[in-house]
Amino acid sequence: MKPINAMKNVPKVHMASPMLSGILYASVWLALGALLLSAMLRWGSMQETQLPMYSLMVHGCSSLAGGFVAGKRSGTRGWYYGGLLGIAYGILILIVSFLASNTGISGRTFTMLVETLLSGALGGMIGVNAKRS
Repeated sequence: MKPINAMKNVPKVHMASPMLSGILYASVWLALGALLLSAMLRWGSMQETQLPMYSLMVHGCSSLAGGFVAGKRSGTRGWYYGGLLGIAYGILILIVSFLASNTGISGRTFTMLVETLLSGALGGMIGVNAKRS
């Protein structure tokens, strides 16, 4: 008797743009990081004064993951696609924060943009060199 494979006939979704898929993955990582920070604030010993430092870490990890996906999907020039994704991610976060809470541009904003650019480029370089299985 053959085993039944229910996932055999399900079509796979393929995004043509490495940038779009990277932004999607970065958004998922951002959502998970925000949930983790919220849980740490509510049930942990974290203070609200520590939140900016941890949010920068979440943005860096999100940009790294998005750059990794963008670099892996592009196959070439991972630093370019990852860095571009980092800048796009940072600008998207700035737009959302401005629209949500009327936040202006400051030194912390510049720090976040540089961090997302560098971590996205690093993720893109790692993603290009990741082996496909």
